[in-house]
Amino acid sequence: MSYASDVKKELTGLLVHDGNAKAELSALMRMNGVSTLGVNQTVAVKTENAAIARRIYTLLTQNYDHVIVEVTVSEPNHISQHKSYGVLLKNQVDEVMADLGVDPFGLHPEIPARILNQVDKRRSFLRGAFLAAGSVNSPEKANYHLELFTTHEELAEQLRDMMLEFNLPAKIIDRSGGFIVYLKRAEKIVDFLSTIGATQTMLRFEDIRMMRDMRNSVNRMTNAEMANIQKTADAANKQVQQILLIADEIGDLDLLPKKLRDIAKVRLEHPDDSLAEIGELLEISKSGANHRIRKLKELAQMITNEEPYDLNKL
Repeated sequence: MSYASDVKKELTGLLVHDGNAKAELSALMRMNGVSTLGVNQTVAVKTENAAIARRIYTLLTQNYDHVIVEVTVSEPNHISQHKSYGVLLKNQVDEVMADLGVDPFGLHPEIPARILNQVDKRRSFLRGAFLAAGSVNSPEKANYHLELFTTHEELAEQLRDMMLEFNLPAKIIDRSGGFIVYLKRAEKIVDFLSTIGATQTMLRFEDIRMMRDMRNSVNRMTNAEMANIQKTADAANKQVQQILLIADEIGDLDLLPKKLRDIAKVRLEHPDDSLAEIGELLEISKSGANHRIRKLKELAQMITNEEPYDLNKL
């Protein structure tokens, strides 16, 4: 089961206050309902999630007396590889849809103010919108992404504005025959999940994200440390080669001034040590060790360039 499915499973198990149930149901019917014309007008909601189908059935039958609601199951076929569920409202269609503020044919996508006139109703509407047409990437993935899809631009703008009330700065993109309202920042996705009541899956998102970020941080630190080790090793190897060049040129390192002679011999004896460690062995500072190594480097360059040099003036 995907992470998005886990979120929806948690949401379908939430108890909804009677005053907010219709806001959630309004979003579900608005964003997932298909109306049929004729003498026997119906509205059908289709989903591949059995828990969502049960929730729509429950919300309809608990909030409207005498409605006839039928649930159908379609087995996988050549059109869809997944089992799907249909929730069919077979009577009182006009009354129910009008009460929910939904135009069954989508000609008037705006949401009536009475559906959203309280904060908890707006939370419930966003929950219904996510159940109907929402998805969220697993926090295990590198690209954090949560979206709501609608075929109506006006509804997309209303969803965006509603999310902004909860400090969720969503954006809209026109894609795939509709409009996607989306969030990209992990902390805002967490806030959205909390807003719609998905507390447990929100905490799981945070745990996974924190562990992932920690692993990335450790990897960055390890990579930086390895780069520093390699840099130190390369510098030490270069210093050893320069000292060997000097020894080959002058015949004996004892001919060097004492300070340079001492550090040259210690470097040859400890080719893997850092300059700080070389300094400690000689009981001098890192900057002091660096100064002496630079003198040896200058001498090696003069030898390589066949320039005259005076060991007594180093």
